[in-house]
Amino acid sequence: MMRYDVIIIGAGVAGLYASMNLPKDKKVLVINKRETFKCNTFYAQGGVALARDEADIPSHIKDTLEAGSGLCDKEAVTLLSENSREAIDDLINNGFEFDRGENGELLYTKEAAHSCERILHAGGDATGRYLHYFLLERNTHAMLGDTRVVDLLIKNGECYGVTVLDHREIRNIYAKNVIIASGGVGSLYEYHTNAPCISADMQGLCVMKGIKLDRMEMLQFHPTVFVNSTDAQKMLLTEALRGEGATMEDENGRRFLFDYDERGELASRDVVSKSMFKYKKKTGLKIYLSFSNFDEKYFEHRFPNICKSLRELGFNVPRVRVPISPAFHYAIGGIKTDLNARVPDVKNLYAIGEVASTGVHGANRLASNSLLEGLVFAKKATLDILAHDGEKKEFLEFDALNDIMSCKEDKVKKNQLRHVMWENVSIIRTNNGLNDALDTINALLNEKIGRLLKFRLLTAKEIVISALNRKESIGVHTIQEES
Repeated sequence: MMRYDVIIIGAGVAGLYASMNLPKDKKVLVINKRETFKCNTFYAQGGVALARDEADIPSHIKDTLEAGSGLCDKEAVTLLSENSREAIDDLINNGFEFDRGENGELLYTKEAAHSCERILHAGGDATGRYLHYFLLERNTHAMLGDTRVVDLLIKNGECYGVTVLDHREIRNIYAKNVIIASGGVGSLYEYHTNAPCISADMQGLCVMKGIKLDRMEMLQFHPTVFVNSTDAQKMLLTEALRGEGATMEDENGRRFLFDYDERGELASRDVVSKSMFKYKKKTGLKIYLSFSNFDEKYFEHRFPNICKSLRELGFNVPRVRVPISPAFHYAIGGIKTDLNARVPDVKNLYAIGEVASTGVHGANRLASNSLLEGLVFAKKATLDILAHDGEKKEFLEFDALNDIMSCKEDKVKKNQLRHVMWENVSIIRTNNGLNDALDTINALLNEKIGRLLKFRLLTAKEIVISALNRKESIGVHTIQEES
């Protein structure tokens, strides 16, 4: 029987920071579904929000609560903000380098719905990539790549480990504690900004295990995404662009966002995405992001990766504008957890990062709070695990899983699901559309399908049911009357 002190499912910011906070003498295994860079952290262009100092904590809390439209857990938000400076200082003290000014001072920037400049970046528009590489370099524990977790070993309300599909071999790996840090649900949608392997496996597995998912209807769509490509994963154009002067306009050059909100480009993401959706439906006009307010040298330095990528596609930015559209970006809801990242009713099981629902984001995530949430709650999880380290655990042995992982037609059905979710369960929803989506999902669940597709379908079903149950529009969840 292969046993570990801790198994961590996922190697993004949350999983790797949890690993970094577990001592070297602990037997820890980090499991990653694909290559190490295939995670949402790697693609995160925006920075890390934090309370700049103690005086800024009330303001950071207020901004987060307001963005969350009254559905945030205030205790969780307070915990996030009060622990934010410590998390950032820990990274810096361990050698991570945020962007600094000529005199060595940290450079804070502002993004939509923040009341002041409090966001730190690294590498200009490559914060996630820099942070991910930094955490990988400092990981002292074992990693298992190209491996999918396909079951949680749970009996009598206690978790004993996981079942993995490792190069077509199914086997059990046991652990005193399991941390789920597997990310969101991007691959459920036809258009998204997520890493290709973010496919809602663990959320669906939790449904199978009777573990509660929370606020699954709360899905954030990023308004500024370059969608002129054939890939499902679209190129994100960070919110920091609008925070620093990029403007949104129609094909005639008209800045239309002020028709919907006095903040214009600096309104929260849900407001901007819905405004774009409504304006395009009303006028039929294409929408563009303009960088004309930027000095060319500053743009090249501040947004080097975006600049390089767009120029390679033939757009001579910042002199020319680029076509944009909203796309799915972030799952606010997820596996319900407490303030120590524990999954209620299942001993020794934790969830952190985007896969979890801590209550921090409410009905709409404040920009750049996500990397921070991964750091803060990863630390809470590891502290809780170490606090109970002395407890003895009698291991049970579980039979090998005997399910079929995939069937021949699963890929076609997966694409059908992605299309239905984009058409009926995206930015603006209707009861008829949601019920049509639910009928399609139920029909697919009744067909011969593999376990991996079943995970996706069960997660999608939870999203649709949650959306149907929330009758009033709030935050990122918008229900529209039938026309």
